[in-house]
Amino acid sequence: MTHIKSAYSVSELMDLDLIPKSQDDQWSMLEQKYAIAITPTILKQINLSPSHDPIAQQFIPSLKELDKNDQELEDPIGDYKHTKTKGLVHRYPDRVLFKIVHICPVYCRFCFRREMIGPNADGSLSPQDIHDALNYINNHKEIWEVILTGGDPLILSPRRLKIIISGLNKIEHVKIIRIHSRVPLVEPSFINDALLETLASSSKAIYIAVHANHKNEFSKDGIKALKKLNDANISLISQTVLLRGVNDNLTALIELMKCFTENHIKPYYIHHLDHAKGTEHFRISVQEGRELIYKLRGYISGLCQPHYMLDIPGGYGKIDLNSDLNIKKIDNGYILTDYLGNEHFYND
Repeated sequence: MTHIKSAYSVSELMDLDLIPKSQDDQWSMLEQKYAIAITPTILKQINLSPSHDPIAQQFIPSLKELDKNDQELEDPIGDYKHTKTKGLVHRYPDRVLFKIVHICPVYCRFCFRREMIGPNADGSLSPQDIHDALNYINNHKEIWEVILTGGDPLILSPRRLKIIISGLNKIEHVKIIRIHSRVPLVEPSFINDALLETLASSSKAIYIAVHANHKNEFSKDGIKALKKLNDANISLISQTVLLRGVNDNLTALIELMKCFTENHIKPYYIHHLDHAKGTEHFRISVQEGRELIYKLRGYISGLCQPHYMLDIPGGYGKIDLNSDLNIKKIDNGYILTDYLGNEHFYND
């Protein structure tokens, strides 16, 4: 792959022979509904047979995304339900999500926020929105951790990111800033001196949750970017989604968890796929996932072990699927018990 530009449209992907050339109106419908972006770094990692490639499956759109399923939701984890000010979600007592940007360098085809992000989404925060969010955090002393998300926070300029960090520096009860990002592996050039200086300006402990779903996402440039973060004493943890056709086998998960660990990224969460619209073709069952994670425990070091998490639809929070304490199998699905002790039916 010799192309050096990001691809942002169906026509560009057709020109790259990454999807079949077609005049099908469904492609236009898909393009209007869900954002598309694939960076040069990721384009170079895609195999020449994209229909069977674990990287291509994550980023190249498919008409399967237009399939409808009654269980799929626009807001599968209940962000809207727990939104306090624009961009700020307070679901758990001691932490908030701060959605500081609504665009990404790449758009995952399984994204649980796919209805809320992209260049056409109404997610931009004004200076007043940022002020209101920081004021809410300042007035709620139980908030110990602020999770910067979006969109992808590290796509922001260092100057804009520093405004957020400077505001959080002034709030004494906030001790942790966590940043969720794909940037180190999909746009490694963004991990530059200016960004590292901005991160170093934080008086809080900073963690970056690096999202990757397959070892092939770790390019040479991506590994160099991770090393820069490590050398800057930034703590790295992992985020992964369990996806059919990408990592739903023991070999892929072993290789990925070892790759994280070898690059000083502590395996943290493997997410069961959320019920986002147009993502059913990526889904595996809870039983399949639990069996995979159980097998994983016997094959790799404890250093490499992640938590297998499911977000209860409707905004009731995460549960650990590794544990039998909060999940009970019944004939037509599961009973899930949230952290407050409330029970919810989950159709699998």
